[in-house]
Amino acid sequence: MSKHYIFFTRRALPLPNVASQVQVAHSANAAANLGYSTVLVYIYQGQEAINPIQWLRPFHPEKPGENMVKAYNIQDKLKVVKLPMPWPIDRGWGGKWTSSSTVVSKYYFPFHILPHAKIVHTRDWNFLEVAIKHGVPVIYEQNHHNDRKFDPKIVKSHLFQISVTVAETVRESMIENGMPREKIITIHSGYNQVFSSRDLLGAKKCREQLVGNGKPMVVYAGGLYWFKGVDMLIDVAKELPQVQFVIAGGDSSQVQAYQKQAKDKEVINAQFLGYIQQNKLVNLLQAADILAHPHCMSQAATFSSPLKFFDYLASGTPIVATKIPILKEFHSCNAIVEWCEPDNPIAFAQCIQKVLLTHPRKEEGYIKSIEYAKEFSYENRISKIMSYVDESIRPEKVGIGSSTYET
Repeated sequence: MSKHYIFFTRRALPLPNVASQVQVAHSANAAANLGYSTVLVYIYQGQEAINPIQWLRPFHPEKPGENMVKAYNIQDKLKVVKLPMPWPIDRGWGGKWTSSSTVVSKYYFPFHILPHAKIVHTRDWNFLEVAIKHGVPVIYEQNHHNDRKFDPKIVKSHLFQISVTVAETVRESMIENGMPREKIITIHSGYNQVFSSRDLLGAKKCREQLVGNGKPMVVYAGGLYWFKGVDMLIDVAKELPQVQFVIAGGDSSQVQAYQKQAKDKEVINAQFLGYIQQNKLVNLLQAADILAHPHCMSQAATFSSPLKFFDYLASGTPIVATKIPILKEFHSCNAIVEWCEPDNPIAFAQCIQKVLLTHPRKEEGYIKSIEYAKEFSYENRISKIMSYVDESIRPEKVGIGSSTYET
């Protein structure tokens, strides 16, 4: 019977606007690209979940659907398993006995996942505990502060291989909560390899559609939240009427709110695209003159490793970014990044003007940035994590990895 590298999330996928789920999907995809027999397991509800056959024999790894592929730039090696959660599960009826966590731990894991699991990689603590209870090694991810006190019987188990976070501040808080210092590492998020693939024609068409008048184009791609610096970016746009600002991300209500804010401030050179799929986002990043990373100096700036920063690097497009603690190690990196103080639209506008002069757009991107970014691919991230896993526990490689992956 085949044993797999199991990634698990107790969420329905795809959720392309949720950073944690982007990281889960990209990590699983990267593990598959490296040649590991990898299965991403997640839950689903709705009409399809009422089929009893799916409840009785749910573990049938299959290729992800088109929506998953487009949402996360999935390549051709990853397999997925969807665990059906029919009514009344997670509908607020029946307490813990009708929660998806209970169903997974009491039914799906012991009877359907356990026989196929070589090692488990998850953010879900309940799933982790069940895996260890049944003798399966685990890798744990936690990227935000949490008040949970870690059970010493779990974290000191030989089956608990390593925990991973993206920020030193989170690492220290986890240690304070009982995580053994030797069992936690800090590794930044990464980028999907598609972001380093050049599509000159796609980028050209994207640019023509957005700035046909020949204006320089500054692009922001990410969540539409004040602490991400989106409010400030509207003020920056007002300072630079000769530059077109294109902002991608957010749901319809967020887009409408920011469109109103821009209108109220009489900013006419800020365009809001809403959420766009990652396979199209590649062209947008490569079409830009500059990529904006205007993160504010908020609490999130001390622990939230911004996914888009690594996508930006891989695109080879010059970046203007604010100096926030989580990115401190990159302030002198070997890439085209201009850094300025946070929460200052005037300073950010001046940085944009400077970069437009010193680093004009190149269709092929700046090789210096592209080469530097390779260290931060999700494939490299998985390789680093796996180096902390006991060799006897590591899943076997069943292939040579993705033909487009470069180390």
